[in-house]
Amino acid sequence: MSNDLIWQQNSSNLKNKASLDAIASWWSELEGKEVAWQQRLLPDSGDVSNLDWQAQKFDEKLILATPEMRGITLYWHINQGQDERNITPSKLNLNPTQQRLYIFPQSQSQVVISVSLPQAVYEKINLQNPQLAATVKNNQGIILLRDKTTKKEVKVTLSPEQISQLFEQLKTINNQ
Repeated sequence: MSNDLIWQQNSSNLKNKASLDAIASWWSELEGKEVAWQQRLLPDSGDVSNLDWQAQKFDEKLILATPEMRGITLYWHINQGQDERNITPSKLNLNPTQQRLYIFPQSQSQVVISVSLPQAVYEKINLQNPQLAATVKNNQGIILLRDKTTKKEVKVTLSPEQISQLFEQLKTINNQ
């Protein structure tokens, strides 16, 4: 989390004000965008990276309207609602790479809220010593991987450019 922008109430950090301004700008740019709104209990360590941020039952997907920051308080409307909502944080932590803001509310010191833009979630398949077959058909490369233990099969179809790229990467690995 080295590139995170962190603002903390009553901090003497010289970057505190600049971080708050950058976070306020990011927050306002959420206008009309769908976000994932998640709330978790903070672990004793206070480290949010130790929390499970996989989707859970009470997590929400919201479309934020008129998100803005006034002073240190975050304001917004959801799904075109009339009621304005707000949170006053004691700490804000923005990870610009993950497009995720952690909000530590003043009113609930044991809670952290994550507001993030949806990201593609890739299903990972780990095959140990799979059977391997490869062929070229209709100018496309086909790689077939089968794992007898898990009874999974993965078929990968590659364009001629991707085949060339794969060969180049294999040559680089082989030369190391």
